[in-house]
Amino acid sequence: MSWPEEESGSLVADRLFTKILVPVDFSPCSEEAFRIALSFARSYQAEVLLLHVVDTKSLDALNRLGLAPASDAAKQKKQLHHVARLNARQLLAWDEAKGVTIKRILADGCPFEEIARTARVEGVDLVVMGSYGGAVGGVEKIFFGTTAEKVVRTAGCPVLTVPLPVKRAKARTGKSSS
Repeated sequence: MSWPEEESGSLVADRLFTKILVPVDFSPCSEEAFRIALSFARSYQAEVLLLHVVDTKSLDALNRLGLAPASDAAKQKKQLHHVARLNARQLLAWDEAKGVTIKRILADGCPFEEIARTARVEGVDLVVMGSYGGAVGGVEKIFFGTTAEKVVRTAGCPVLTVPLPVKRAKARTGKSSS
């Protein structure tokens, strides 16, 4: 049995992934997912879609609780967009990102909904994301699940979840391995 070949002569199997979506919240875990996505992109000559979602539900909740004035909502969102663009530029400056085609996407909304929507609209073959990002925990996690879990159920394509490696997690907490 022979494998069908593309015009360039490489096996079709070499192009298993052509578009890889990496949602980032700029946590160490999402940075590790970005690093892994870049490795996949190099292996498969795939395009990377770097997505950051400004969680407008959390912003609305802060405004409703009076922790942030509602009159400043547009200003807050603009500031969050600015910070996201700066953080994305830092990721794009990594040596590992050189030579990889990367498209930046900034969205507003509920993170898991925007990730799943982007995966469908952009025709993504693989989502690579951190399995632990921001400070979600306790009751919210028990009742609603994590963003990664929701993306796995709704993305419509394979999802690779990436934990923060133990050595990096220990370095962040100041604990050493014995």
